[in-house]
Amino acid sequence: MILFICSCGKKDENLINVKFDPETMPSMVTQSAVQLISDSGKTRYRIKAEVWEVYDKAKEPFSLFPEGFYLERFDDNYNVEATIEADTAWNYTAKKLWRVKGNVQVRNMQGHEFRSEELFWDQKQAKVYSDKYIEIKRGALELKGYGFESNQQMTDYRILRPHDGKLPFEEKEEYPDSLVLQPDSVP
Repeated sequence: MILFICSCGKKDENLINVKFDPETMPSMVTQSAVQLISDSGKTRYRIKAEVWEVYDKAKEPFSLFPEGFYLERFDDNYNVEATIEADTAWNYTAKKLWRVKGNVQVRNMQGHEFRSEELFWDQKQAKVYSDKYIEIKRGALELKGYGFESNQQMTDYRILRPHDGKLPFEEKEEYPDSLVLQPDSVP
């Protein structure tokens, strides 16, 4: 009993007083993370990330994947039917909003490939969008432009400001091929 009382009275001098800021310090960090997500009892998604940080105590709770993000969507036979890959991703859990940024590459269920620097997925509105430059490859056809809207399956989409990569240029011959100076025009 005396040992118990004495041991409770000691202060641990090896403790460091750290203030926890829930906006800048994650409450959980996972290395080499893999998460399976099911829908109606079937595994539909797999997320892979080198680092997964959870900020669930922040005013606006979110998860951050700062070192890369990869998502696969499975069909009923667990074949990969769509993928998303990016350098960084945020998942704002209360808003049901995903933001993926940096070398974003998406392949939808039809095999169309999307490349951009940033995309948002609003799960509440079932919509994917961006205001950045985007390239879409559908077989031999390539679409390019700025701004993008789509359904969340990325099967019904449009580019807001299409751009084919060529600047409009009209050749006009305003100057002759050679310039001949007359002797009296030389200063």
